[in-house]
Amino acid sequence: MGVAFERDVSGAWNEMFSAPGVARPLYERLLADLNAYQPQELRQRSEQLSRTFIDRGVTFAHSGEERPFPLDLVPRILGALEWDRLSRGIAQRVRALEAFLDDVYGAGRIFDEGLMPRAVITSSPHFCRAASGVTAPNGVRITVAGIDVIRDEHGNFCVLEDNVRIPSGVSYVIENRRAMTQTFSSLFSDHRVHPVDAYPSRLFAALLAAAPRTADDPVIVVLSPGVHNAAYFEHVLLARMMGVELVEGRDLVCRSNHVYMRTTNGERAVHVIYRRVDDDWLDPLQFRPDSVIGVAGLINAARAGNVVISNGVGNGVADDKLVYTYVPEFIRFYLGEKPLLDNVETLRLEDEEARTEVLGSLADYVIKPVDGSGGKGIVIGPHATKAELRSLRKAISAAPRRYIAQRPVALSTHPTFVGDTIAPRHVDLRPFAVNDGDEVWVLPGGLTRVALGEGELIVNSSRGGGSKDTWVLNDEAVGFRGAVPPASHRPRRYPPPPRQNDEFVEPRGEQ
Repeated sequence: MGVAFERDVSGAWNEMFSAPGVARPLYERLLADLNAYQPQELRQRSEQLSRTFIDRGVTFAHSGEERPFPLDLVPRILGALEWDRLSRGIAQRVRALEAFLDDVYGAGRIFDEGLMPRAVITSSPHFCRAASGVTAPNGVRITVAGIDVIRDEHGNFCVLEDNVRIPSGVSYVIENRRAMTQTFSSLFSDHRVHPVDAYPSRLFAALLAAAPRTADDPVIVVLSPGVHNAAYFEHVLLARMMGVELVEGRDLVCRSNHVYMRTTNGERAVHVIYRRVDDDWLDPLQFRPDSVIGVAGLINAARAGNVVISNGVGNGVADDKLVYTYVPEFIRFYLGEKPLLDNVETLRLEDEEARTEVLGSLADYVIKPVDGSGGKGIVIGPHATKAELRSLRKAISAAPRRYIAQRPVALSTHPTFVGDTIAPRHVDLRPFAVNDGDEVWVLPGGLTRVALGEGELIVNSSRGGGSKDTWVLNDEAVGFRGAVPPASHRPRRYPPPPRQNDEFVEPRGEQ
């Protein structure tokens, strides 16, 4: 008898099972393989994954402590057709947000046409007047985007929020795959899974495409706040995999609107900065004068066209959760297209009628601060105490622009190894998109985050969440062949079995 699967009673969409004990077609083989293992074997492999992360330094900083980012051993699977629809929706959204940022810091057509009040932007805490006129030669402000999506109770993907400032987490996508192929290679034997190792080269090419046209041999650097930043591991990994220098503010100097990197061989001109430093700390001459991690004069150098900052300064206005409510309109207005992905149903609390409705039934909504990140400040009404709701009601009444309200969505669940059983836990997905000015490429899979606590809905690592390796299949034509020995009992085949044909087949039972 293999490991036990706990029944899902959450009422959410279950990624693996269409009914108790009935696997969705994409998961049939994986379920057969997992059933071949005893709980002790799975626990040993789970511990091996943790040791692998510790040995490789795959950690995040929390409360001043470096912790390994938990990786669950049960992968999430997405079919080729499903991924095609999702990735096209992500790319469409990035293109619309790119057009919006160009407009907001430029002509302002969206205000002239009356689609959005100008006050929505000028009141945003992330609106940056200094960003006007600061853009890359190829017009790209969003080089990297991380768009958080969830699957609702009906199995439909919808966007939860946009991240086009400094989206993090792609290092875990790369390291999760590396760890899983080393520790659980047998699971890959019967699946043709898209690789994820093309991301660094795609990012490097996009940064190169953004370089000033006057640079014959552009120099690219990754600008990090330093070793104490929660995502420092990612900064190191991406710099190493792209073959560029990892620098801190003290390593750079601006002179005559040019940026130079201090090296042991003297100063060297820098043309593209992939920055992992927030706007407020980026340039003490433009923003916070007490910043010691930024570079004085950087914005003027960018405005002069001598250096490119990626992602662009001021992008945070597109991450504002009030602005999020307008993105479907952006897609129609700027692209002339119908949105391929829906937003979660959201109410703007600046609207008096909506605010009255929400305040009258606050326990029925999820309330989010418009400038929050990492799950901070979110109040889930059905789970909140009376005292929390009273305090929240006062805060909304005093500053309605600072909050939005969303209807609660039962995030889909995915079987997750917990203790000696596999139990349902809520998950979301952060696909990563890279924009080089000609194409928006979406990394196949992205980061599946999982809330490890039973019933927990916030998946962020700061709240004890973990992650899963996300598989995007590049062939759905080969169905499950029934009573075949599980992969763990068969020798691994090299190369993977050939396709039966070159056409994609709609997965049975998928919605």
